[in-house]
Amino acid sequence: MAAPPARSKRSGNDAADAKILQRFLAKFFEKFFQAMTLRLCTLLLLGLYPVAWCAPLLRAGVLPWFGLSEISVLSGVAALWETAPVFAVIVAGFAFVLPVLKLAGVAAIQWRVAGPRLIRATHLLGRLAMADVFLIAVYITVAKGVSLATVQVAWGLYLFTFCVLGSILLGLVSEARLRQ
Repeated sequence: MAAPPARSKRSGNDAADAKILQRFLAKFFEKFFQAMTLRLCTLLLLGLYPVAWCAPLLRAGVLPWFGLSEISVLSGVAALWETAPVFAVIVAGFAFVLPVLKLAGVAAIQWRVAGPRLIRATHLLGRLAMADVFLIAVYITVAKGVSLATVQVAWGLYLFTFCVLGSILLGLVSEARLRQ
């Protein structure tokens, strides 16, 4: 009677090893794609913010028959520049510069260019950024309106809302991922 072929010590665990490797690869790719999705969303927002600043937020006029003027974030700051330049610089800093710095900081953390200690600075920048406050003020203006004036929402308001809410959400998700 012939002896059975010799079995290696690992041959009985091949199925278990394959399952462990499969789980490891599944978890790795899941985390990789989640991280990459967050990074790409952050870069997308960095590109969309300037478009949202130039896009028409509202169309406003005395009566709809006389034509409506388009109002954007940049046109609002430009009009403020004509009457109060110092205040316009302050508003531009809080409405333009700080939100972009916050997103750039979040992107630097996500791409591991900066350490996780930068998250505190981005959190502070997020609190100082006025984009969300400005957005709420625009919505209140639209809701209240003026008795003889016509105010219509333009596509830029939706884009600006998307950017502000996306920035807040990305900051929260990125901070939660760093705590893990």
